[in-house]
Amino acid sequence: MVLERGKGLWVRCGLRDLQPASRKPSLSHRNAPLTPTGRLRLARCVVEDGWPLRRAAERFQVSHTTAARWTDRYRRNGAAGMHDRSSRPHHSPRQTPAAIEQQVVRLRREHRIGPVRLAARCGIAASTTHRILTRQGLPALTATDRATGEPVRRYERAQPGDLLHIDVKKLGRIPDGGGHKVLGRADGRRNKTGTGYAYLHTALDDHSRLAYTEDLPDEKAATCAAFLRRATAWFADHGVSIERVLTDNAWAYTKNTWRDTCRDLGISPRWTRPWRPQTNGKVERFHRTLLDEWAYHQPYTSDAERQAAFPDWLDWYNYHRPHTGISGQTPASRVTNLSEQHT
Repeated sequence: MVLERGKGLWVRCGLRDLQPASRKPSLSHRNAPLTPTGRLRLARCVVEDGWPLRRAAERFQVSHTTAARWTDRYRRNGAAGMHDRSSRPHHSPRQTPAAIEQQVVRLRREHRIGPVRLAARCGIAASTTHRILTRQGLPALTATDRATGEPVRRYERAQPGDLLHIDVKKLGRIPDGGGHKVLGRADGRRNKTGTGYAYLHTALDDHSRLAYTEDLPDEKAATCAAFLRRATAWFADHGVSIERVLTDNAWAYTKNTWRDTCRDLGISPRWTRPWRPQTNGKVERFHRTLLDEWAYHQPYTSDAERQAAFPDWLDWYNYHRPHTGISGQTPASRVTNLSEQHT
């Protein structure tokens, strides 16, 4: 028995409960007519309930041939036949020979070069080289470690405070009246004499990406140690207790001043491998974001103007900006109750 209401907004599909059939095909949800669920409904109406093909096509707003295709697949394969199939042909007689594919893979692993240079060495098109690399499961060069050629292994500490990344970004100060972005190259060079540098010290939590940054006059051992004390207190105010701190091998972080400060705070110091800044990559990436979205985001007429804009930007980063490294969450949302305390 088939039940209808009005112009057929309700249809029966096999022995299933009645389900609404949308007038317009849409892929916005799993019950839309042209998804596997909708195809199954259409096929059951024809095969099990005896609907004519043209009536089913009209009811589900598809063509007669489309209705016939899904009905035939249902007869042959059942519900499993309602899913999309790969468009790749069963046979590819003109596919690149296996020997050339092996050469491309070998050169990629030995020399770590991209598709264009591989194509020149192997005598094939760059697009063909790219397809070979994709088929062999080799990642893009940007996703590999330059030293070993292996895919980058990403890690994340389980809890906030398990590891704190610390680094310093040296940034040229802006003279009063503006630099080259405001005045042009020639006048900007003449106006920058004696402006000096800002040393941006940043502490970033590995798990949450919550960041604390200060503009300090230098990167000496005493300055770095004092920054660590303030950063630890700031994170403590936000409910994060620091257990370990990771830095590079800069002079200030290898002195007894740094070690003694870590011991007094109950923090275990860690250092990256020499010449391996990727180990401290999270804070390095934060500094790149900081430059793109704050320091170089717009022309400033003075260093004071740029510094005045920084607190608002850091607040945006910590509490409102979706972070792609943590699935679009904000750093504050990964710290217990912190996001609820800030408006």
